[in-house]
Amino acid sequence: MWLTGLSGAGKTTIGHALAGELERRGVEVEVLDGDVVRTHLSKGLGFSREDRDTNIERIGWVASRLTRHGAAVVVCAISPYDATRKRVRALVEENGAFVEVWVKADVEECARRDVKGLYAMAYAGKITQFTGVDDPYEPPLDAEIVTETELASPAESLALVLAELERRQLVPQA
Repeated sequence: MWLTGLSGAGKTTIGHALAGELERRGVEVEVLDGDVVRTHLSKGLGFSREDRDTNIERIGWVASRLTRHGAAVVVCAISPYDATRKRVRALVEENGAFVEVWVKADVEECARRDVKGLYAMAYAGKITQFTGVDDPYEPPLDAEIVTETELASPAESLALVLAELERRQLVPQA
């Protein structure tokens, strides 16, 4: 599962809820959260397009290795560029299924939700290259699942994702 969307859209909330439900169903699962991975695996990378691509490709490589060994992987990462998401899709699909989830919320809603104050800093020019403000987010055109988190609660988004995974027979029925 690759959850993509703007900062504050709900990727981490939905991703951790999904992982908990998969574990409850007996599935070996690992969460690769963009913020956590950036701290450990991609420490030192900035926010240029090249560095963002490197970060996402590293996450994709780890996801592909975990998938190869039978783990379900839930990735929660902004992953703003379509071409990079397509590259990691191809990498993961060498070893298993790849399901892209667009966790969709507009930038105004994400800024309203922002507990870290990152959007305010970006709008004030205190931080630059912030996705959705002064750096682009390329919405997925072919995501298997789109959950509009301005309209759906986290529980409703989780139910939508689980229903699709069950329909595809990628997870056991509840």
